[in-house]
Amino acid sequence: MSIEQLAETAQAMVAAGKGIIAIDESNNTIAKRFAGVGIENSEENRRAYRELLLTTPNLGQYISGAILYDETIRQATRAGVPFTRIMADNGIIPGIKVDKGPQPLAGFPGEVVTEGLDGLRERLQEYYKLGARFAKWRAVINIGDDIPSGTCIEANSHALARYAALCQECGLVPMVEPEVLMDGSHDIETCYEVTEVVLRSLFDALYQQSVMLEGTILKASMVLPGKDSDEQASVDEVAESTLMCLKSTVPAILPGIVFLSGGQSDEDATAHLDAMNRLGPNPWPLSFSYGRAMQSAALKLWSQDLANNVAKAQETVFARAKDNGLAALGKWDKAA
Repeated sequence: MSIEQLAETAQAMVAAGKGIIAIDESNNTIAKRFAGVGIENSEENRRAYRELLLTTPNLGQYISGAILYDETIRQATRAGVPFTRIMADNGIIPGIKVDKGPQPLAGFPGEVVTEGLDGLRERLQEYYKLGARFAKWRAVINIGDDIPSGTCIEANSHALARYAALCQECGLVPMVEPEVLMDGSHDIETCYEVTEVVLRSLFDALYQQSVMLEGTILKASMVLPGKDSDEQASVDEVAESTLMCLKSTVPAILPGIVFLSGGQSDEDATAHLDAMNRLGPNPWPLSFSYGRAMQSAALKLWSQDLANNVAKAQETVFARAKDNGLAALGKWDKAA
């Protein structure tokens, strides 16, 4: 896969007014979401739920790609059509989550490093054959007393860069996700400082590992005060802080940045994205790669009647996709 083809895929992922739906929850995570609304965590229920999301009528109008989990990329609709074919037919690029999740960082209490590099080359080759054209790896950075440490930031940046280089070798666009968690009572200034250091470290590591930025997508967290902070920030303050942080750390050659919702309410995630695009023009397209903020309303609806609420749930998925697609253009109207 040439860099031109990788760059083309990356650009298609951040096409104007489109974003990514993240449906890559591990079986443990989906178990928690299902338990919250009283759905049994069986393989069939997981398959049916992913089918509901991926077969939402006209989803491709606002969704350019979907991040899948290992189980999901191998599944098919009830009628036996592979999910990857359904996606291709609707112009939605299949992506795959490939990390093995965060593990405690030895010697650094309260900090984690994402694992999953062992055997990754072979897994990426298989995912490519299964139809994936991009991948995702998430690093987790906690803010707390004296953390994050430089060691934690460096270890996670190095892993993200190794993963990204392997992706490009196998013909997949790497989505690099260094998530600075919202957990904690820190203020927005602290989040800004940490996010800035993390992004500088990440792009330095990508450079060291010869990763081609024009075939890479950044999945970023927004600059926000901690959930338990006494000082919450306005929509404009979040937009301005996030943009300033990105402009001072992210090279303009990157094809685009997609944001994670990271525990924000559905509406906040959309409002913040919209505000950032209204403040443009920006060096890169700014779009979304939302999981919970795209799905939570649909999951609640579906849980009330698995057999008969599919269409109703799909309507809310489409509505969320449309809202966020408009926000990616700076044209979302809260009152509409």
